[in-house]
Amino acid sequence: MPAMTKGRLEAFSDGVLAIIITIMVLELKAPHSPTWSALTEQWPGFLSYLLSFVYLGIYWNNHHHTLHATARVNGKILWANLHLLFWLSLVPFVTHWMGENHFAALPVALYGVVLLAAAIAYTILLLLIVAEQGPESKLARAVGKDVKGKLSVALYSCAIPLAFVHEAIAGALYIAVAAIWLIPDPRIERILAE
Repeated sequence: MPAMTKGRLEAFSDGVLAIIITIMVLELKAPHSPTWSALTEQWPGFLSYLLSFVYLGIYWNNHHHTLHATARVNGKILWANLHLLFWLSLVPFVTHWMGENHFAALPVALYGVVLLAAAIAYTILLLLIVAEQGPESKLARAVGKDVKGKLSVALYSCAIPLAFVHEAIAGALYIAVAAIWLIPDPRIERILAE
């Protein structure tokens, strides 16, 4: 039986991420009244949606670059990719819960747990791809020591308990991690251009 190609893996992952975003936007409810005050009452839901949309965009972008730098996939990589998609599929739930409860401590902490688990799952995916491709592969050279990945895991790990001290501290850390990843990282594009 022929092995799954990285193109099929990428297409499947893109489809799952598109569905996740669709589910998330369907959780946004229109105000029942046509007033500015009714609209402003929806700010927690919209703000949590915006943060999660940015995160899903970051994962989609990095997943695309990672697979572009990947020559072949194996069964371990397929399972690691599903592991990542599992955690990302929980983003709509925690996003809605956090927005619906105006950023209360427990939903904010659980949001961080999902982000932490997704970051760990992405790291596992990278490690398995590098193991399959070899230490001199394009991806291994592009990722290097994965400082951003390690920093993200550390910040999420701090943010989760800090949500119970003050939700805004955790929220600021989540935004900081997103900002770190929004800053363009030319490593993969530079390596792929070689």
